[in-house]
Amino acid sequence: MSPSDPTTLSAGTLSSALAAGELSAAALMEATLARINAVNPALNAIVSLRPRAELMAEAEAADAAPRRGWLHGIPMAVKDLADTAGLRTTYGSPLFADHVPEADDPFVARLRAAGAIIVGKTNVPEWGLGSHSFNPVHGATVNAFDPARSAGGSSGGAAVALAARMLSVADGSDMMGSLRNPAAWNDVYGLRPSWGLVPGKPDGDLFLHQLATDGPMARNPRDLAGLLDVMAGPHPSHPLSRAAQGRFSDALEAPISGARIGWIGDWGGSYPLEDGVAALCESALDGFGSAGCHVEPVVPEFDTAALWQSWLTLRAFAVSNKLAAIHADPERRALLKPEAIWEAEQGLGLSARDVHLASVVRSDWYRALMALFSRYDALALPSAQCFAFPVEWRWPETLAGRAMDTYHRWMEVVVPASLVGVPAISVPAGFDTRGLAMGVQLIGPPGGDAGVLRLAEAGVRRDRGGIWGG
Repeated sequence: MSPSDPTTLSAGTLSSALAAGELSAAALMEATLARINAVNPALNAIVSLRPRAELMAEAEAADAAPRRGWLHGIPMAVKDLADTAGLRTTYGSPLFADHVPEADDPFVARLRAAGAIIVGKTNVPEWGLGSHSFNPVHGATVNAFDPARSAGGSSGGAAVALAARMLSVADGSDMMGSLRNPAAWNDVYGLRPSWGLVPGKPDGDLFLHQLATDGPMARNPRDLAGLLDVMAGPHPSHPLSRAAQGRFSDALEAPISGARIGWIGDWGGSYPLEDGVAALCESALDGFGSAGCHVEPVVPEFDTAALWQSWLTLRAFAVSNKLAAIHADPERRALLKPEAIWEAEQGLGLSARDVHLASVVRSDWYRALMALFSRYDALALPSAQCFAFPVEWRWPETLAGRAMDTYHRWMEVVVPASLVGVPAISVPAGFDTRGLAMGVQLIGPPGGDAGVLRLAEAGVRRDRGGIWGG
């Protein structure tokens, strides 16, 4: 690491240097904007970048003010699905191309309260649908290691901004792997927290749609834990929010020796995987064995087809209700991408009994999962079923010789954690011979966020350099 270039440093190191007066927020902002100007035009990870004069003035004000928290003076860009007061938030939709929210989402307010300086937004797919970050407002974000390939999504902009050293920490969100798939493809960490740990938007339904959550992304687990400390905790606008059990950054030092990890792999052949995915994940899991964990294969005794049908129903139920008013207006519907229209129409055709039966399957899976957690401290799956695909594709139409019957079927491997709201962290697993990155998911029991963070911190020891460094 070179002190002359603060963009090479971790967020924790930056925070310590700022607190000690060894680095100024203005100098950090200067270096951050120089890095963004140098690499973002080719990657398109950060969008709606605020004017330089405003950001430099805010950084200079941070230098003169008392420290507000560990993020004081650290630049961040917020995912373009989260509302940011006074800063354009498009959701990747031309319907909201000029939308400027009046209020922050709860976790964004917490980032500001901890001293973060919001420089702009990170790019997403339209409405966050699909793990490929392209939209008609801002265009496509490309992979940090191969600009001809997808960044993943929906937190694709955040993952690439981290990998390319434009940011030291970033927020993301995850309904169907959106914190895990892009993290895997860009060699960074993404944590889907236990559902309710990070409070969501205060509008709309607050009880029925328990699928999506916000969470942290970073280049190392320690920064990930520190950001989760800021984002997590109950909020009066979120009736199902939960309190954290202590500080996550204080839980990383506990030993992991003796931890039991069940490697699900391709679930007995149920999940098609591109060649090389399983091998990289298994190699990464060897690191946990070297750290004293016991890793063994396990195939859950549960029908993955039933899981998938439950997911299709509950996801369509959530998405269609979000988009119902737009879908009902022909002029506005014409500005929705086909995948959004498909989700809306799938959901609008559901009955209450369809939704109930899907939730019964979800409940059955939860019970089966709890039985597995009586034997294992964590379960492992690939973070993605394929490597980053060409950026001009909308999605892979086939995978390992199997036709993909929906735009998101190739992401099925993330459903087991998403469906029941348990924590899942994507840990970098390395690169294939083409230089494409992959990650492995570590899934914990409800409330087991500290446990998967601890495994991520202690279990994998490898050279993390890559072409971007750090």
